[in-house]
Amino acid sequence: MLQLRVLRRCSQRRLSSAAQQIDTIIRVDHAGELGADRIYAGQMAVLGKSSVGPMIQHMWDQEKEHKAKFEELINKYRVRPTVLTPIWNVAGFMLGAGSALLGPKAAMACTVAVESVIVEHYNNQLRVLMSDPEKNRELLTVLQKFRDDEQEHHDKGLDEGAEETPFYEAFSNIIKLGCRAAISLSEVV
Repeated sequence: MLQLRVLRRCSQRRLSSAAQQIDTIIRVDHAGELGADRIYAGQMAVLGKSSVGPMIQHMWDQEKEHKAKFEELINKYRVRPTVLTPIWNVAGFMLGAGSALLGPKAAMACTVAVESVIVEHYNNQLRVLMSDPEKNRELLTVLQKFRDDEQEHHDKGLDEGAEETPFYEAFSNIIKLGCRAAISLSEVV
């Protein structure tokens, strides 16, 4: 009898842990896609009428789809969004507009930095979800597609001269550090 109770508790903890992983993935990705949406909104506010405007608009349109999907998943899985949403809303717009004010290449450097962190982040999540690919099929499909879109944005930013931005390495590393901090905070808060 005691062994049966111990086995049930262990099983419940594993289920709880798996559910918590899904909650964390959805919460942090929802926050990330909101941030990305705001970054591109900021870039469009500054560079929307420039020669790179249509390209930024295309990336922004994809981010809007990503954000909408995670809003759907938040409701479907009944996940609590991060309480930091208002901060990511403002910070994302400021990062987008601020980088764009430095010029199109700096805006692309921002894009490359952000998307490199996001691609790595999605790849890490995909590895976790592969522990049960049948159960996690929906999220696997969503994350694979979004990861590929983010990689496309990253590569387009490089093609547009991101690395020609003055102090590219320092600029990029600061943005990457901020993105990693936002991910860590959004996973728990």
